[in-house]
Amino acid sequence: MERLENVNFIERDVIESVARGQKIITRYPPEPNGYMHIGHAKAFGINRGLALKYGGRTNLRFDDTNPEKEDMKYVDAMQRDLFWLGLEWENLFFASDYYEDLYKMAQTLIKKGLAYVDFSTADEIKEMKGGLGIPGRESKYRNTDSKLNMTEFAKMRSGDYPDGHCVLRAKIDMSSGNMNMRDPVIYRIMRVPHYRTGTDWLIYPLYDFAHPLSDAIENISHSNCSLEFQDHRPLYDWFIANCLDMKTPPRQFEFSRLNVEQTIVGKRFLKRLIDEGVVDGWDDPRMPTISGMRRRGYPPQAIMDFVTSTGVSKTPTTVPLSALEYYVRTHLDKTAPRISIVFNPLKIKIGKREFWIEQDDFSESPPEGWKRLTVGGVVRLREFMNIKCVKVHKDYLECVETDENHSGIIHWVDAKDAIEITVNEFEPLLFKGTALVEENINKDSKRVSKAFASPEILNIDGNFQAVRKGFYIKEDERVINKTVGLKERF
Repeated sequence: MERLENVNFIERDVIESVARGQKIITRYPPEPNGYMHIGHAKAFGINRGLALKYGGRTNLRFDDTNPEKEDMKYVDAMQRDLFWLGLEWENLFFASDYYEDLYKMAQTLIKKGLAYVDFSTADEIKEMKGGLGIPGRESKYRNTDSKLNMTEFAKMRSGDYPDGHCVLRAKIDMSSGNMNMRDPVIYRIMRVPHYRTGTDWLIYPLYDFAHPLSDAIENISHSNCSLEFQDHRPLYDWFIANCLDMKTPPRQFEFSRLNVEQTIVGKRFLKRLIDEGVVDGWDDPRMPTISGMRRRGYPPQAIMDFVTSTGVSKTPTTVPLSALEYYVRTHLDKTAPRISIVFNPLKIKIGKREFWIEQDDFSESPPEGWKRLTVGGVVRLREFMNIKCVKVHKDYLECVETDENHSGIIHWVDAKDAIEITVNEFEPLLFKGTALVEENINKDSKRVSKAFASPEILNIDGNFQAVRKGFYIKEDERVINKTVGLKERF
């Protein structure tokens, strides 16, 4: 068993819970309205790691209470990404599995006089909430008789009222300093087919109501979430305490979310980049989605090592992008085969033979200390022969083989059997920081060029290192994506 002083605050509580005989059950509850990103990998990793370490289990539960934005394709994509990352779970659930249970729990609140149907407009309810330091105002429907509220709630479910005509609100405290406790809406009418339940339901629970009660139904021990939900914790506890009688209810713990420099996390922000055409889709290699990282060539273990390295705390931090690149580079350096690719080709002729070298490896007016090719200079074609440039032609350099000492070594590809390929290279989507504002979006973050590769490229499956240039992955037989450069910045 870990010493308490050596673990983070969540794990410390897990250890104490195990000592009391409690079974550890964690959960990962994404909404299926987009693709998983690297922040989700950290969240699932924390929950899964605790369950595995302390003999518990993990539930994957899709919090699907907003049919306007959710789709089965996102459920499938998230499961695929989790499997690829090596993150598994014991049970698969959906909040929509509990719709009937949640409806009955809402009825329990009504019977206790702790929920009421409100016919006020959305703008009126917003105005009633007040503001920070400004107490809210009670609705005229707040003290409606419980029996009438039961009838009206049943009418909401049966379709007697149009969308938006009324809502069910919890009756808590309109003067609370916590805005979340000021009679929150817990059910609304929405005639939108659900991707799993179809048109069975005309009313849907709000997240703040469905989430804690779903945790309770599953006997979750530790409900771990990002710091943005800290102010929701009193509401989380209130719903469980007033809807259920539990000896050991779930408890919520919050940790800081993962922020990476020059990277956006947050599905609504990522969707904006897709909608505006900045990227080609959720799996664009520039995206911090797991599917995008997979296309870019990031090894799954490198991703998990990186998110684990960021730790668990309540202090918001932003990690440099170079830290992620460090873990990717470290993994690939151990496994990736090396091949020769000329990215900015310049033809040289040696007798009847033709070769491709890099434009950057030749200069007619070289700076002091130049160790690559120039007119009259000698270099070595890597692992082949020494050559001297004797003349510059319009379309090629004329060279000869020589026994003279060389000044440096350059790589090359034999033009006779070179494979022409398309190269996709990427820059971060943001120029700096994490702010998604117009002037900070790098709209030219993708560069496409042609290159020549040695024929071994046809036999490569997955990642490889292009000599002197960096790590890449094959997207197609003759298309490669740059994963990360060779230069370490971290």
